[in-house]
Amino acid sequence: MRLTKIPATIVTGFLGAGKTTLIRHLLATAEGRRLALLINEFGDVGIDGEILENCGAETCGKERIIELANGCICCTVADDFLPAIERLLALDPAPEHIVIETSGLALPKPLVKAFDWPDLRAKLTVDGVIAVVDAEAVAAGRFATDPQKLAAQRAADPTIEHDNPLEEVYEDQLLCADLVVLNKCDLVSDEKRTSVEDEIAALVPRAVKILQAHGGRIDAAVLLGLAAAAEDDVAARPSHHDAEDEHDHDDFENLVVDLAQVETVEALTAKLSALAAAHDILRMKGFIDLAGKPMRLLVQGVGTRFTHHFDRPWRADEARQSRLVLIGRKGLDSAAIVRSLVS
Repeated sequence: MRLTKIPATIVTGFLGAGKTTLIRHLLATAEGRRLALLINEFGDVGIDGEILENCGAETCGKERIIELANGCICCTVADDFLPAIERLLALDPAPEHIVIETSGLALPKPLVKAFDWPDLRAKLTVDGVIAVVDAEAVAAGRFATDPQKLAAQRAADPTIEHDNPLEEVYEDQLLCADLVVLNKCDLVSDEKRTSVEDEIAALVPRAVKILQAHGGRIDAAVLLGLAAAAEDDVAARPSHHDAEDEHDHDDFENLVVDLAQVETVEALTAKLSALAAAHDILRMKGFIDLAGKPMRLLVQGVGTRFTHHFDRPWRADEARQSRLVLIGRKGLDSAAIVRSLVS
């Protein structure tokens, strides 16, 4: 008979902030703790799940990773999240800690509220909500942290016909957090990093610790065990969407593109960077078949910035294939993007 609740950590953050990288390092430093993962992807191809399955962590095998790619987890709590959690709770032996990675477009508060449902409250508690922030992107002014100033700017600009939800999503993720990980600090100056930290501290009304990170390298001992019981503290986590029953993601869309074998990674990333700039693509990620290499290449991009590394050898029973997932604002010129990639 279980006498204590299983803690669950929610990892939220905007597209490309480094959530999956953070979780990989968490798994590598779990020191034998038996973990289970629930991964929510925006798109049809399970990139994040495969990245985590191949991280080599013995504490979280493939059978303990569930991936949801059928919609935003905060919009489909009853249909997707609850059944997935029940599957994890049914594992034998049961997990000692559950880590939930939301999509970059998800609002964490509806997920926290779900833990107050009677079926979950007796079994689980939200150990903490961790918001991962891309320091370089925020320092470059990609998101506005002053809603009133943003509203005034929109009112003064007659060319803006609809609200852009990016700022609200980013702020809602911070407002729900128990811990903020300011990632990619190595890409910004000390002055810019301090400015971003000040902006976050001014936005969040509660006292929330901000940790600096390079490549998501923060150990499990720091990330797990916060004991926040966030489901009991929902009122202290304001949201732009508190008056709404649900939200939608009509301002975003994704595109999956299959590519031929790639000759050089330099030519590929140059093409992808130019494509991101031309079409305002927010995020790209995928696996690449690189000519003459026995290993699969993982490519990830945030805006025009790309990283890549070999994640594992191609298996004998799988076809070598290059496939990318692209995420952008509604209205992507899919035909032009595909033409550029396959030419």
